[in-house]
Amino acid sequence: MALRLGDTAPNFQANTTEGQIDFHQWLGTGWGILFSHPADYTPVCTTELGAVSKLKDEFAKRNVKCIAISVDPVDAHHGWIRDINETQATTMNFPIIADPTKTVAALYDMIHPNVDDKATVRSVFVIGPDKKVKLTLTYPMSCGRNFAEILRVVDSLQLTSKFKVATPADWQDGQDCIVTLAVKDEEIPALFPKGARKVKPYLRYTPQPNK
Repeated sequence: MALRLGDTAPNFQANTTEGQIDFHQWLGTGWGILFSHPADYTPVCTTELGAVSKLKDEFAKRNVKCIAISVDPVDAHHGWIRDINETQATTMNFPIIADPTKTVAALYDMIHPNVDDKATVRSVFVIGPDKKVKLTLTYPMSCGRNFAEILRVVDSLQLTSKFKVATPADWQDGQDCIVTLAVKDEEIPALFPKGARKVKPYLRYTPQPNK
């Protein structure tokens, strides 16, 4: 059965380009992003791994670790990394899991028989410090993932885990947020000292609380 938001991310042990890991131990107390690739030496994924490596500092600022997975073995991963570094003008700085038995792919429901029963689909899992799945995304093989959007989602997830707010459409870090419906009007002054702007009884905006 597919993982749902709020489910505990399955733990596993696996070999990676940076050695053997226990996934939950590797995550530690921070956030994690696990994203899959159908196979090594695929063109779109080559650009994606390069993009993530260039965003290392941005992920680190948010206490996020990234890890990729492919069903190919570690020696193939190392060869692919050389191509990634060359073609994307970067240096890979996060591990790639080797999953030749598709054990991890099965745990995370990454095999899509309607597409190909032998390759993983291109999935993204954002995992919180509590090891719960906070977000899932699945892309077709033809569309490269937008990692600026994934950073934006992480900003929203981290903000809304600490304050009783939600983020509106197209929200960016630093912009006004929406007061959740669980907050009563009379509670706003204590929770949001900067105040709130009421558009409708159910639609109340407040400046981002941690800015």
